[in-house]
Amino acid sequence: MTNSETPNQATNKTLDTRISEVTVYSDRARVTRRCAVELSGAERQLVITGLPVILQRESVRVTGAGTVAVRLLAVRTDRIYATEPVAEKVAQLTQQIQEIQEQKRTIKDVLASLQLQHKFIQELSEKSVDRFSRGLAKQQVGLNETSELLNFLGQNYSEYATTIAQHEKEHHQLEKQLQVLYQQLQQVQTPLPKESFSIIVAIEPSGAGNFDLELSYLVTNAKWTPLYDLRVNTTANILNLSYLAEVQQNTGEDWLGVSLTLSTAKPGLGTLPPKLDPWYIDSIFDQPELLPSAKPRMLLLSREKSEPNLSLLNENILLDESQRRAEESQFSPPVQAETVAAVASTSGGTVTFQIGGNSDIPSDGTPHNITIFNDNYSCRKEYVSIPRLVSFSYLQANVTNPPNGATLLPGKANIFRDETFVGTTQLENVSPGQEFKINLGIDEGLKIGRDLVERKVDKKIIFDRRRTTYGYRLKIANLQDQETTLKLTEQLPVSRNEQLKVHLTQTNPKIQQSEMGLLEWSLTLPPQSKQEIYYQFTVEHPPSLKVAGLDV
Repeated sequence: MTNSETPNQATNKTLDTRISEVTVYSDRARVTRRCAVELSGAERQLVITGLPVILQRESVRVTGAGTVAVRLLAVRTDRIYATEPVAEKVAQLTQQIQEIQEQKRTIKDVLASLQLQHKFIQELSEKSVDRFSRGLAKQQVGLNETSELLNFLGQNYSEYATTIAQHEKEHHQLEKQLQVLYQQLQQVQTPLPKESFSIIVAIEPSGAGNFDLELSYLVTNAKWTPLYDLRVNTTANILNLSYLAEVQQNTGEDWLGVSLTLSTAKPGLGTLPPKLDPWYIDSIFDQPELLPSAKPRMLLLSREKSEPNLSLLNENILLDESQRRAEESQFSPPVQAETVAAVASTSGGTVTFQIGGNSDIPSDGTPHNITIFNDNYSCRKEYVSIPRLVSFSYLQANVTNPPNGATLLPGKANIFRDETFVGTTQLENVSPGQEFKINLGIDEGLKIGRDLVERKVDKKIIFDRRRTTYGYRLKIANLQDQETTLKLTEQLPVSRNEQLKVHLTQTNPKIQQSEMGLLEWSLTLPPQSKQEIYYQFTVEHPPSLKVAGLDV
């Protein structure tokens, strides 16, 4: 910059802006800064300094309103280089690392003690089974003593397992925090000059007065993902759903006390669908191949001739709109926006959540959980069993998202059953009014047995066909004091040879065979009840044909 181009300090005004609003997308964020400035009428440039270097220049937008008409003439960005002392930051990060390492050591010691006690209970259980079995047989030990011991072992075994799982989860979270701190420490210790952006807004005020400037821009290194806590009360048939947002940002500037909005829009993908170029094929000997360097150059020239500069066009439109708003502000005071908390809205498939005006998300790269809402849903329990594979049942909760509820976006869900952590799952997109299932793991409330009760090979060969008959009986016991719904699935073999035929000949209760040989019963079991299911099928084939895969 020459001396003639050096701006007059009297006509420049450096603004102290603050971040007031942030809209976070899946891979970036839109930051809005505001500042109230008192103009004397002589200002020609408004300067905003200290903006992050990852700011996307083409996304910068400036507008404003006030008691004086202001023309916004142009906006430009300048890259600024500066150095920053790192000793204080290194000491701070080192202290945080040491504190987390100490927490990890404490949890590790606690885990070692818990695992030792857990192992003791397990070994005690194994040794007691044999001793008490002999004692019961000789009537040396009573049933009350046996019951008390089993209750003691079962309760302590479950409590130790749950506590160990919780401490292991805490240890894993501390490990993730430690990795983030190590990355930050490495970045700080790297001797690179600190870069930042300054935005210069050329203005032409009509006189003295107050002016409220609004600046917005897009930054990367920011994202949010849905996170759920699903707590099922199996006694009251209630699901408590906590809809959380896991927000992370490492943009270089802290978001403190901001009005936070979460959006599912994807601004990085653009607004127009991609365009297919012609897909040419040809003989490799018909014409000489174009030099590799020539193709990109020809494509670049053609695009330079045909595509207008949309960024400049959009900026001019916004500047004209800003000028109009500034001139109208002489006659009516600006209307402040009303901030609301945890409001969901949907527009054209895009869902936004307005969290409110007091959110703190520091630029540290660590996940910060923000509650979108917390609500209770009624649920319907159902047992699912596949006796051919396992002899126990799985409990599911069927939940319906209310018609006026919020859309549940795909995300990780932590599942709790009666305050006991069951595991994690990936929740799919659930629209208002849609039903979804939550798997709650194995439940001992149902006992199921499966027996092969018939296997008969016909002695007579009819029409050069040998027939073998198989019969299975399933015994189901509902041990609970309440009515239970069970979806039971069995399976018939499926032939991949036209000479090999499988026929379902009998079912009790009656059902129809589904695709791929599946048999599905939907049963309602009264409290403390038993029920039997029987089905029979035949396999027919020529005597010379050897059957493979008929594992019964």
